[in-house]
Amino acid sequence: MGNFIHSSAIIDKGAVIGEETRVWHFVHISSGAIIGQKCSIGQNVFVGNKVVVGNNVKIQNNVSVYDNVTIEDDVFCGPSMVFTNVINPRSFIQRKNEYLDTKIKRGATLGANCTIVCGLSVGEYAFVAAGAVVTKDVPNFALFAGVPARQIGWMSKFGKRIDLPNIGNGTYSCPFTGDVYELRGNEMTIK
Repeated sequence: MGNFIHSSAIIDKGAVIGEETRVWHFVHISSGAIIGQKCSIGQNVFVGNKVVVGNNVKIQNNVSVYDNVTIEDDVFCGPSMVFTNVINPRSFIQRKNEYLDTKIKRGATLGANCTIVCGLSVGEYAFVAAGAVVTKDVPNFALFAGVPARQIGWMSKFGKRIDLPNIGNGTYSCPFTGDVYELRGNEMTIK
């Protein structure tokens, strides 16, 4: 099975797009971008030169993935969510040498219209709520919401809220998968 690339998409020479990836209307993928297999790149998405996108990533409509963003496998980027790459932009000052690296780890969800300020890491299977503005690193499995975003709970790999306090100790068994989660302090892991 091959790729689907809509006729209105612009794929610059040198861009790498993995097998079975779908690229929809009015997308622009820059020459240095690397996109994995089985991805879906929604309408009106821009992907910069220094961007790496893993396998099975879904980037919904109207998202711009700017330079220095790495997105690992199985990440969901909701409609119109925002990445930045300079912490203090000015139109009259060139700051391309000041781009900060942003890493979105495996299985994370970035809700519609959320903003990820550059230079941060969003942990594995973390969940950023719609409209949140993330200004600090997000731990694995954490649920972040608000402006600025703060942790309001934990999420399972399955995508359901875990019934444990934000900080402390305890275990939780997911009724959907049987996975057992363990909270120690402010770190959630699967046993």
